[in-house]
Amino acid sequence: MWSELRLRSTPQLQISISPNLTALAMLADALAGRRRGLPESWRRTIASRIGPLGRGAVRPLAVAGSSVAPDSTVPCSPINGDVTVQSQVTALQDGSPDSLIKDLEQTFGPGTLPSHWRSAAERPGHWLRGYASALAEVWETTEPLWQRARPLLDREVERVGIAAVRGGHELLLGTLSERIVYGERGLLISDLESSTFELGDRKLVLVPVLAGKDAVIVSLDSPDAVWIAYPVPGASSLWHESVAPAEDEVSALLGPVRAHLLYALDRPMSMRTLATDLQIAPSGLTYHCDRLHAGRLITRERRGREVWIARTRRAEELLELFRRHPG
Repeated sequence: MWSELRLRSTPQLQISISPNLTALAMLADALAGRRRGLPESWRRTIASRIGPLGRGAVRPLAVAGSSVAPDSTVPCSPINGDVTVQSQVTALQDGSPDSLIKDLEQTFGPGTLPSHWRSAAERPGHWLRGYASALAEVWETTEPLWQRARPLLDREVERVGIAAVRGGHELLLGTLSERIVYGERGLLISDLESSTFELGDRKLVLVPVLAGKDAVIVSLDSPDAVWIAYPVPGASSLWHESVAPAEDEVSALLGPVRAHLLYALDRPMSMRTLATDLQIAPSGLTYHCDRLHAGRLITRERRGREVWIARTRRAEELLELFRRHPG
C-alpha cells in the first residue's frame, strides 16, 4: 500500500538533524518487528540493551498491519529545528498521562481503542516512562555511531540546501529511499495503510536518520509542516567500520592489545564475543579490561551469565583527539 503526499507547487524544503528519530527507527527495527535493513549484529546489540520496562512500552509499535501511532511517540517534532534524544526523553518523562489519553483518542477516534494500545491507556504514566527508558537505552548504545556519521550528515545538509536554492526538489525527493517514489502528483510513500494528503503551503522537513536502508518514518497530517525521516545516504559504510584513529599513537599510550580492544568496541559487546573476535584468552582479556576500566575507558555490566563491556565517553573523546590531531 501507499500513502500519497500531493504537491501542487515547489515545496519549501527544510532539513532537521534530529537524532531522536534515529533512536526511534532503531528501536522499531530491533524490537518492534519493523525490519528495515538494520544489520543483524546491531539489531541484537540494541535489543539486548532494552530493559523490561522499555520492552513493554515498545509492544504497541509492533502490531502487524498497523502503522498509525499517537503523536506522543515523537513528542518533540523536528518541524521547528533540530531535536536531541535527551529533549525527547525529558518530554516523555515530564509528559502528562492525561495528555497521552487525549492523544490516543485524537489518533484513533472515540470508542474502544485498538487492542495493542489499551495497555498504554490503562497505565499512561507507566507507558511514558517505559518508552522514555527504551529511547535512552538505544541512544546509549548508538550515539558513538551517530558521532561518526557527522560527515555524512553535513554532506546531506549541503545536498538539501542546494536543492532548495536551485529548485532541484524532484531529483532530491526521488532519491530519499526505495520506499518513496516521486511521481507527477507528488510523493508515494510505502505504508501499511493507504491515505492521501495535500502538502499545500506547508513546509516539507527532511530528517536524515542513521538506520536500516528501508527505514522511513513520516508525519503527514500536522497543520504546520510535513516531516519525512529517511536513511542518510552512505550510512551502510558505517555499520561494519571499526574505529581506528591514529592507531600508533593510541597504541603508544595504552599498549597495542588494549588499543586494539578499544577500537573493536564500536558497539557494546559481551566478553565472550570480544574474546572470540580478538582471539584473546578469557583470562588475558579480563586483565586488559581491568586496566581499561581503571582508566575509565570502558564500562562493565553483568546480564545474566554474560558480562558486557562498552566504551565510555572518555574513551570516545580520547579517540576523537587522535583522529583530529594525528601524530
